[in-house]
Amino acid sequence: MKSTAVSLAQARRIAVRAQVLDGSADGLLETVRRLGFLQIDPISAVAPPQRLVLWSRLGAYDSAELDRLLWEERKLFEWGAFIWPIEDFPLIRARMRRRRGKYKFEQRGAEFLRTNARFKRHLLRELEERGPLLSREIEADLMVSRDAHAWWGSRKVTLMLELLERRGVVAIVGRRGSQRLWDLAERWYPEVESVPWLEAERLLEEKRFRALGVRLENGGWRAHPDAEDGPVPRRVTFLSPFDRLIHDRDRAEALWNFRYRLEMYVPKAKREYGYYVLPILRGDRLIGRIEPALDRKTGVLQVNGIWWQDDARPVSVQKPLNDLAAFVGAKRIGQPKAAL
Repeated sequence: MKSTAVSLAQARRIAVRAQVLDGSADGLLETVRRLGFLQIDPISAVAPPQRLVLWSRLGAYDSAELDRLLWEERKLFEWGAFIWPIEDFPLIRARMRRRRGKYKFEQRGAEFLRTNARFKRHLLRELEERGPLLSREIEADLMVSRDAHAWWGSRKVTLMLELLERRGVVAIVGRRGSQRLWDLAERWYPEVESVPWLEAERLLEEKRFRALGVRLENGGWRAHPDAEDGPVPRRVTFLSPFDRLIHDRDRAEALWNFRYRLEMYVPKAKREYGYYVLPILRGDRLIGRIEPALDRKTGVLQVNGIWWQDDARPVSVQKPLNDLAAFVGAKRIGQPKAAL
């Protein structure tokens, strides 16, 4: 796979096009396939990030379609806090089955499984006989200790399920609200051919490069062989903090001179911007930040602030705000303070 040297201006256009932020998104499933995966996170000041990432590309789509593709049609699957196209399952299964133990967290996980081997057998029997189940529906009496542990904390049933999920023993097969439903992996995942981990790792890395479009190598930008360049429509949208276009903060800063940090864990008095600020993308430029927050009790999508880059010309964000409000079911939009 031979990459091509490109200029900074080209790299910006290619990155936006590769991430399907150029207005070319055509359907939810095809968009996930082009992105490679969606990251899942419970924080949803506006909407869950996996749904917000799709909105940035598709506009106000039918959110129920994502659930249908996951739990009914099974064209997508959830693993490791990400949503993947089912075509990539052979590669992910190779990752599930790879040898572990190099890192400290892997050693701690293996220790937990050894220490609680009796409970592991009990959990698997429960799933076989009664599954699918929520974690709270599985009794933890057979745990060696139910007291909080310095490494493992107190969520031990969930930890056991997550460790077994990482290893491909159990699977997430649905959700009740935000709670995950668990079952035996052999009853959920399709039968596929085995792929050696080194080959799977190489293919996953190539897919990531293609989805990003460009990467920084030795101080210069290199484009994937399949990358497309060309004018990018000047559509305006907002990006989730977990959007892959800006997920690598150093890469985003190198591409756009846009320093972005998520400040929700920063004390309010020390925040530079706000709790959950979304970058504003216009065409192939990051031009500012906006902090919308949905009040689910009142149905108001409140805009707490808008901040423009020093070298950017302010633009109207009313259209994407209206679209976002429709997507999250807001009754109205609360405007920012005049000073902002």
